[in-house]
Amino acid sequence: MAANAVLVTRPAGQGDGLCAALAARGFAVHHLPLLALESVLPLPASERSRVLALDQVQHIIFVSANAVHFGMSVIERYWPQLPVGLQWYAVGDGTARALAAFDVVAQTPGDDMTSEGLLSLAGLRDCANERVLIVKGEGGRDALLRELTLRGARVETLACYRRVAPRMASGEMAAKLAHWKINLVCISSGEGLANMLALLSPAETSKLQMISLLLPSQRVADAARAAGFRHCLIADNASDGAMLRALERWKPATGED
Repeated sequence: MAANAVLVTRPAGQGDGLCAALAARGFAVHHLPLLALESVLPLPASERSRVLALDQVQHIIFVSANAVHFGMSVIERYWPQLPVGLQWYAVGDGTARALAAFDVVAQTPGDDMTSEGLLSLAGLRDCANERVLIVKGEGGRDALLRELTLRGARVETLACYRRVAPRMASGEMAAKLAHWKINLVCISSGEGLANMLALLSPAETSKLQMISLLLPSQRVADAARAAGFRHCLIADNASDGAMLRALERWKPATGED
């Protein structure tokens, strides 16, 4: 019996671990990035001024390992020695490990690797009149900014990278899914789902509704179901470990309801 075919859609250079773990579990694995990341350089003057004022900030939050990769590259240009007295936060263990490479110890929310998890941390619950810098990519959710502002913090963002959709010819995405006989697509973010949907025509989406999607949150699953996908498996978060744990519950669609 042929192995179930799985498509990993993480950005280039970020899917190797998940691909290897899936292959070790007997899946036929393909990797097709649905998201590319680009540094925002040179920084706009407003963003550069926020980096220069880092010694006046009480809390700095990194929303992803990507934010660490691009953000610390910028910060170290201006701060070869990091400011003291700054509280560092990471959305999850992977982000914290990325910061540890810069000799930074970050607070994390544990298993709840979300904005809501970060907001539950003691240092961010009572931050009225304190300055907070959120290191992130362009766009994305603003739940952290809104809630911390409501709590009385003075919040700014450092958007140090941008997400770019892949370029494919019309019909190419559907053709790859069909050629590889994909049973399951692992999608790591709402942007990745949006990019996949943009690469599929309505008719192609309808034909692919029996494919299962492995998604990082209920929010992204709701968007997938709204697009017509009926088989959505929801992980606790976007980490490799959470995706693999969720996959243990997967039963491939048979075409029968």
